[in-house]
Amino acid sequence: MNTSTRTIAIERTERPWGWYETMHEAPGHKVKRIGVHPGQQLSLQKHHQRAEHWVVVLGTAIVTVGDKVLEMTPGQHVDIAIGEVHRLANKTSEPVEIMEVQYGGYLGEDDIVRLQDDYGRE
Repeated sequence: MNTSTRTIAIERTERPWGWYETMHEAPGHKVKRIGVHPGQQLSLQKHHQRAEHWVVVLGTAIVTVGDKVLEMTPGQHVDIAIGEVHRLANKTSEPVEIMEVQYGGYLGEDDIVRLQDDYGRE
């Protein structure tokens, strides 16, 4: 058994709604930690080439998946199929964090189709 430790540099990418950190990436999957500032939300979006699994780890998240809107708390999770419309929002005064596992043949940030965005992005 290899008992050596390896330090991984994790960079935080700032966005108008909060931030994300890529924790792990390998062919076919990626793991991100996502933080949403109070009163902010990600764009209403979908992806052509990836599915996602979200687990709430901090705060109360409002999650839109298809025509469902769910209030989710730590430990709750949801699956988002390829092509399914979704959004993550924080309507509270406290931070929200989720862990996101992406699955698919292509996991680039440019596989985001924004249907509605509070920050004027396309």
